[in-house]
Amino acid sequence: MSRLLVCPPDYFRIDYEINPWMRRSNVVAPEEAVRQWHRLMEVLEKEVGVVLERMKPVPGLPDLVFTANAGVVAGRKAVPSRFRYPERQREEAHFEGWFREHGYEIVTLDEGLYFEGAGDLLGFPDGWFGGYRQRSDIRAFPILSELFGKEILPVELIDSRFYHLDTCFCPLSGGELLYYPAAFDRYGRAAIAERIPADRRLAVPEREALKFACNAVCAGKHVVLPAGCPDTMLLLESRGYRPHPVPLDEFMKSGGSAKCLTLALD
Repeated sequence: MSRLLVCPPDYFRIDYEINPWMRRSNVVAPEEAVRQWHRLMEVLEKEVGVVLERMKPVPGLPDLVFTANAGVVAGRKAVPSRFRYPERQREEAHFEGWFREHGYEIVTLDEGLYFEGAGDLLGFPDGWFGGYRQRSDIRAFPILSELFGKEILPVELIDSRFYHLDTCFCPLSGGELLYYPAAFDRYGRAAIAERIPADRRLAVPEREALKFACNAVCAGKHVVLPAGCPDTMLLLESRGYRPHPVPLDEFMKSGGSAKCLTLALD
């Protein structure tokens, strides 16, 4: 993840409730959200060394800031998301427009075939995992597998607090997996265990999973994650990674953190 798509939080707020974290009564502090976002960008650019591509925020689209849900990119192909909730469907044209303007070959999924981008499609060079049930439709993954020439193993998300795969599943550059096992059903846990050896599976405690410890950005040996996850940082350090904690509690009010705020473009 050396090149990331991001979107400034100029219009970020909680206008609706479409996941267990979102409550309109839990008002976002706009100035603090802007400060936290810029700090995240500073860490990514100056400490981690990634290249950031910025898209323009749009009034009335408060969740456009969560660019992980723009779609998924592999090479020069981009598949824009098909959002489950009408509140986010208005974002689709803006994300597709950005991909088109930057020269990507656009492949669109049929309407009603829900797929929420890199929030639900993550993995390793030899195979990907697709999260389904909460937001994305399992029927999308065979289509994406054929399109990208990658095996995609669907895993069911059973805890509504972990509504996207990237809230509980973070592949690391060395082949390890940072994850929260209880977010998956028994089959999903078994499928993950079959593909990833036990010594490469790093399970985070529930208290830190609920702070979005797994919603992290890994670039080389750098891992950018939300502040307040000391046990996860120790896990990462024990495997030779350098953690970069960043306060992101304003975005957690909407159910997102570091990974949700970025989309890998490489």
